[in-house]
Amino acid sequence: MTTFVDFKAVKAAVTMLQVLEHYGFAESFKRTGNSLSGPCPLHNGQNRTQFRVSLEKNCWNCFGTCNGGGNILDFVARKEGCTLREAALKLCDWFQLPTQEKSQRPEKDVSESPKTDAPPKAERPTKTAKPKRPDTDEDGPNKPLGFELQHLDAEHPYLLERGLSAETIAEFSIGHCSKGSMTGRIVVPIHNADGQLVAYAGRWPGAPPDEDTPKYKLPPGFRKAQEVFNLHRAMREPHDTPLYIVEGFFDAIWLWQHGIRRVVALMGSTLSPVQAALIQRIVTPDDRIVVMFDEDDAGRAGREKAVHRLSLHCFVRTHQFAQEGQQPDALTGEQIATLLT
Repeated sequence: MTTFVDFKAVKAAVTMLQVLEHYGFAESFKRTGNSLSGPCPLHNGQNRTQFRVSLEKNCWNCFGTCNGGGNILDFVARKEGCTLREAALKLCDWFQLPTQEKSQRPEKDVSESPKTDAPPKAERPTKTAKPKRPDTDEDGPNKPLGFELQHLDAEHPYLLERGLSAETIAEFSIGHCSKGSMTGRIVVPIHNADGQLVAYAGRWPGAPPDEDTPKYKLPPGFRKAQEVFNLHRAMREPHDTPLYIVEGFFDAIWLWQHGIRRVVALMGSTLSPVQAALIQRIVTPDDRIVVMFDEDDAGRAGREKAVHRLSLHCFVRTHQFAQEGQQPDALTGEQIATLLT
């Protein structure tokens, strides 16, 4: 049996004030309207205005050593040194929230043939079906492509709507594809650490027309856990600037366009061991890394694991957005400029 916990239900049922009260910190905080301020309970800060809580949004931010924030799950996970799921289970226990036990036994095959009165056939040894291998690090490197897509439309309206400049579009060789398996999509070339082209990702321009059309499409057999998007460009940048790690292609492209040239994307919210090793190859112990994932449950879980893994090798901090759902490609040029100062 395994315990199922609904993250969304936990965040809706418990407030940051209740969490602070549970730890005995609430008396140290001053309330002003819908916000609380006090010393940071996570790094044992002394500044009484350094840690802020929004009661309306049920989130927190530390403007000191932590330099980040999040929801109640993020707070408990950092305080207890545990995963988000373990934090959710602790909150359920502390505040007597319901959980659900689920059996891990496989369900009976409903396609089993009905019994008949025919005599049983002699049993023969059967071969065990080889399970389909997921996108893991053991699958080996992606092979370089022997071709490049031609005649891409670099002036497609979708690219202009996203505010991409002609220089950026040309640098990343992106454009609308009208032939082949990526027909109708904006294709983004993916290179390995040596700068060799290994795949094209296809992004549907805008919202997909139906549920059967995925927003992003990767070629069959491509293992994204083996690559770090834009690594071959980022490794050429000087080490006196931080290395920004984001989730998506267009997050990295957008930051690159606005001056953050040392930026890479994981093509998702999970940092694989191979990706971590690739990143560690281009940083020194004196380097700085900024993990800037999307402000959602997957992004928060991913950045927590990424920070734990990468902080063993150099200084790592997180950039956390104030609003749920925000992501790097929604930052304005002015906001990105402040990151560079």
